[in-house]
Amino acid sequence: MIIDSGSIEETSKRLGVLYNNHHDWLIAVAYNQSKDLNISKDLVQELYLYLGEKQNPKLYFNDSFNLLYCYNFISSRFINFIKRENRSVYVSHWKDVKDDVYNIDEDKKLETAYEQIKKELDNLKTTKMWSSARLYELYAFSDITMEELSKKIGISKSTTFLNIKKIKEYLKTKIDNPFDKNIEDE
Repeated sequence: MIIDSGSIEETSKRLGVLYNNHHDWLIAVAYNQSKDLNISKDLVQELYLYLGEKQNPKLYFNDSFNLLYCYNFISSRFINFIKRENRSVYVSHWKDVKDDVYNIDEDKKLETAYEQIKKELDNLKTTKMWSSARLYELYAFSDITMEELSKKIGISKSTTFLNIKKIKEYLKTKIDNPFDKNIEDE
């Protein structure tokens, strides 16, 4: 018997065999993917529609369709469904926001604190805390990490950390933090 491999009648007959013999299996395959019966039914329905519209004889197997292809089709459609569901939708809700005026006073406080820190470090360099002050200066006014500083100088990381911490604590007691909102304006 010669089969007209691309005809609507042949595809309909094969779809009937697929439905009658393998529908429950296809639903089970889809359910194993989605864990939702409604989604499973939709995925199998998409498979039937696709097979009916394409009428591709390469998908035929015996008197039905290639079940491995059907399995892969359902898996692929479920993955696409998940991607669609997880796609973020960005909605911008721009409001007119009043721009803050540049605050010169805060800028001056910051500059003053910076100058005080440099002056205090220079003062500490004349005391027994000179090595800690120099380590802090090398760390704070550069873009290297404590580990890189330790390797560069040839001392342990813990020594670097403790000396820098000591200077930070000292500076906190000597210099007002310009970012602290509780400081009274002068």
